[in-house]
Amino acid sequence: MFRRDGEGTEVLLGHMGGPFFAKKDAGAWTVPKGEYEPDEPAWEAARREFQEELGVAPPAGRALPLGEVTQRNGKIVTAWAVEADLDPATVVPGTFTMEWPPRSGRRQEFPELDRVAWFRTDRAREVIITAQAAFLDRLAEHSG
Repeated sequence: MFRRDGEGTEVLLGHMGGPFFAKKDAGAWTVPKGEYEPDEPAWEAARREFQEELGVAPPAGRALPLGEVTQRNGKIVTAWAVEADLDPATVVPGTFTMEWPPRSGRRQEFPELDRVAWFRTDRAREVIITAQAAFLDRLAEHSG
C-alpha cells in the first residue's frame, strides 16, 4: 500500500513479529506477505494475506504489479502496490506459534507483524528487507 502527498510517496510496512526481530529495525520491516498454494492465483493470495496479517480488508483500487524478488532465505515474494490510506492503529495482526525459548518445549504465540507504519521511500529503503528494496524502485517507476 502506498500514498502520496505534496512531499512525496509513503509506503506501508510491517515490522516482523516474534523474538528474532524484537530489537531489530534495519532489515526487519516487510511488505505484508505470505505463502500460497500453486493452484491459488498470486493476486488473490496477496489480498488474503493482507487481511490475515493486518486484520483489515485489503484496499480496493488499481493494483500496480511490482514483480518478484528472491530474499536471502530463498523465499520468492511477488508484490503489487495499491494507492490507499490506512490508519496503523486499526491493524489487528494475525499470529503464529513457535517453540520459545528454543528447545524449551514451550510454545508461545507471537504477532506476525508487531507494528505497522508509514515510511517515506528513502527511510523505507533503510529498514525494509534488502531484497524487497527493489519493490520501492519499481513503485517509483510506476508512480513517478
